Amino acid sequence: MNDMLSSPTPVWSVTELNRAVKGLLERELPQLWVSGEISNLTIAASGHCYFSLKDAGAQVRCVMFRNRAMLLPFKPREGLKVEARAVVTLYEARGDYQLNIEAMRPAGLGALYEAYEKLKQRLAAEGLFEPARKRPLPAAPRAVGIVTSTKAAALRDVLSTLRRRAPQLPVYLYPAPVQGEGSADKLAAMIRAAGSRAEVDVLIVCRGGGSIEDLWSFNEEVVARAIADCPVPVVSGVGHETDFTIADFVADVRAPTPTAAAELVAPDRSAQIALLRQWQGRLQRVASQRLESRMQRLDFLARRLVHPGERLRLQGERLSRARQDLQRAVQRHKELANWRLHALQQRHQVLKPSTAVPRRELEQLQQRLQQTLLRNGERRQARLDRLTDRLTALNPEAVLARGYSLVETRDGQLVRDAATLRGGQYLRLRFAQGEAGAVVSEAPVEQGSLF
Repeated sequence: MNDMLSSPTPVWSVTELNRAVKGLLERELPQLWVSGEISNLTIAASGHCYFSLKDAGAQVRCVMFRNRAMLLPFKPREGLKVEARAVVTLYEARGDYQLNIEAMRPAGLGALYEAYEKLKQRLAAEGLFEPARKRPLPAAPRAVGIVTSTKAAALRDVLSTLRRRAPQLPVYLYPAPVQGEGSADKLAAMIRAAGSRAEVDVLIVCRGGGSIEDLWSFNEEVVARAIADCPVPVVSGVGHETDFTIADFVADVRAPTPTAAAELVAPDRSAQIALLRQWQGRLQRVASQRLESRMQRLDFLARRLVHPGERLRLQGERLSRARQDLQRAVQRHKELANWRLHALQQRHQVLKPSTAVPRRELEQLQQRLQQTLLRNGERRQARLDRLTDRLTALNPEAVLARGYSLVETRDGQLVRDAATLRGGQYLRLRFAQGEAGAVVSEAPVEQGSLF
């Protein structure tokens, strides 16, 4: 007895024991499916689900963490019989043996879930779920189509939402049963009809919530193919937020509810009006700024622009000043000549020379003076005439009076080169008296190639 008490047997702590048992369970027991009835269900504020699975003879604690519970296609409830895919483990803190639930389905629906997963994987492999093939919804659709049952409560929700958000939007209904035998084929036919008629810009495929059997028509391949082939964007609003169908994955946009689908396709009228008013204000400001800039530029160009009549007036003033300068120059020459004549007369009186020679010289000087004055006057007059002729030549009306005409395009541009003209072009001809229109009947001929 004393020998047994003194043997070196290791002593484990509770933590070490629980950790070893947890590792043993997780290593030795593979992931498995367990069926049972949910009891003692608690959904924590964090979103984690705590419950027990029980049958007639036993029960086991279970936990399903929020990231897994969010993917459930149904809402767990007390007394629901389910099949759960789980990992057997141990909660070390309390030493409780439990199941970590990774997926769960209502009991008896294993075949449906298996068919659902197989179709989902096959369509995903074909690329029908790829984000690259998803089309954006039109910002301002001209019409909206709805594929659902006329008796569905979802239809009323969608219509009331559309009337509230966009009362001006036309709505086309493509009625089809949303559950029961043959409903999938009728849903697909209505989706194809909506696409072929080209009446709408976006299509809503919807129905209210229900069990997996109720929603099964939207898990059929024929419906998924019809949505994928639809030429207009499709919004899927099937069931509640936790319900996921094959139609949701194939559609261009998945809405959590039918009402949310209507909100996605219908632009909010009040928001659009506010946006239009905002753009109207910006447009008015931009237009006002541009108008003010153009008016300022027009004033600047008007100050630079000189009318031909004003040019003629300025040339006339310069000519008048030149005439006055010429007259003053002639007057100065005459005064200078008279002064010289007076000086010579005074010298003559002082010196009293012979009058015959000086008289002849005086006569010659007078003749020369007169000739000089005459020549200078003629030169000044000739220059004045040349300036007058040049000024007259610059007058466009004088050019027109000689038989010429001005050729202008429709917008008032002068035509200086025939190569710029084209056949059938309208021209305006200005003459000395009046205007006329003309049309180019032949293409311009290059200079030098007329003969």
